[in-house]
Amino acid sequence: MAHDLDLPDLETLSLEVLDAGVAVLRMNRPERMNSQTVRMFIEYNTVARALRDSGLRALILTGTGERAFCAGFDLDEIEVITTMGVREFLKFQETATGGIQAIRHLPFPMIAAVHGAATGGGMALALAADIRLVAPTAKFSAAFVKVGLSMGELGTSYNLSRLVGPGRAAEIGFTGRLVGAEEAVTIGLANRMVPSENLLDEALAMARLIAANSPGGVRMSKRAIQRNQEITSYAAALELENRGQALMSRTEDMPEALAAFKEKRAPQFTGK
Repeated sequence: MAHDLDLPDLETLSLEVLDAGVAVLRMNRPERMNSQTVRMFIEYNTVARALRDSGLRALILTGTGERAFCAGFDLDEIEVITTMGVREFLKFQETATGGIQAIRHLPFPMIAAVHGAATGGGMALALAADIRLVAPTAKFSAAFVKVGLSMGELGTSYNLSRLVGPGRAAEIGFTGRLVGAEEAVTIGLANRMVPSENLLDEALAMARLIAANSPGGVRMSKRAIQRNQEITSYAAALELENRGQALMSRTEDMPEALAAFKEKRAPQFTGK
């Protein structure tokens, strides 16, 4: 179970498992505004492998300290990419994108609790979450064009355009400008803004609401949302949904949920 996780040592991340199958994953380089390094991208994969079959019900992503969620790739390291050959750079890209992808594809919901800067790769990480709660200090930027790269990086062009539409994504990506917390909520980049002092508590409350529901139902819901972004046919979307519902109807948790609803009591889910 999640409480018995045996994680390798982490240098750039920290993981705390709480009650009710909820955990908090923090970018843990506060002295560098939680900026990303090659080591951090590798550790995203390490954590994802450890958590995939852990029994967790929800994961909160946030940054250590008061200054930033994650300020993108550490500029002290970024110059190394200009010296790489094409094959070496592609390997670097695959390590970085693989880490973000591994986090995004975890089977349970993820809530990004964003305060301060979420720029470049930090924005990409926030976009990989299913839900984004933001403090008033949150600032998003697809800053790749500021360092001579494109917004076609770490899944940003895919996820951002699906959240805010291609027109807004183009403007944000082409200019590299900052998007504040209030605007982020208005355009659908973030779900809700909450006071800074309540950010983690609000994320925990939401995670526990999610964890109170059928584990299989929530996981199948996440799968349906993610997969249906990747297909263009309404018929194919219905097919995926129909199969998922048929599978869920065969679980032990579904009749328990129905019985609990009728009896006006809390359900006792087993995940079976």
